[in-house]
Amino acid sequence: MKKRFNVKRILITGLIVFVCYILQTCLFPHLTFARIKPNLLVILVSAYGFMGGKRTGMLVGFFAGFLLDNTFGTVAGFHMIFYTLLGYINGIFSRIFFDDDIKLPIILISLSDLAYGLVFYFIAFMLAGDFRFGYYLLRIILPETIYTMVIAIVLYPIILYISHRLASAEQRSASRFV
Repeated sequence: MKKRFNVKRILITGLIVFVCYILQTCLFPHLTFARIKPNLLVILVSAYGFMGGKRTGMLVGFFAGFLLDNTFGTVAGFHMIFYTLLGYINGIFSRIFFDDDIKLPIILISLSDLAYGLVFYFIAFMLAGDFRFGYYLLRIILPETIYTMVIAIVLYPIILYISHRLASAEQRSASRFV
């Protein structure tokens, strides 16, 4: 059975992506700890990936990356490609995802942010000749992963709640037409 195109879900998801983008680029730079800020878009793309599947994760990742590339893109298309792949990879886990267990989402979000930090280091620093990997790992990548994980513990239940509300509204709407 083909999934029904739902304009309300698309608009609300787009609004959530935009709000997280604004928070990440405007608010969280002022809430840094030792110049480290959480990556809200990694949380969002990962959550939509394992909650909605590969296609949903890829679409959310594409648009989140598009917003970042248009604002901060030092390597053209880096964020768009990375977040799209991130959404796809997290979407693979949608089959083993249970929304009442927070361990898998937090682990996947943490691994996703760690992957982002490692890939970003490789593209932005190592290719430019900066080989201080230990410094970046201990002072930037791991602290950002921990900060993102702490924020994910708060943000993920909100995303899950919104997803459940949209799903129940879709079920009520579908039951009226059956």
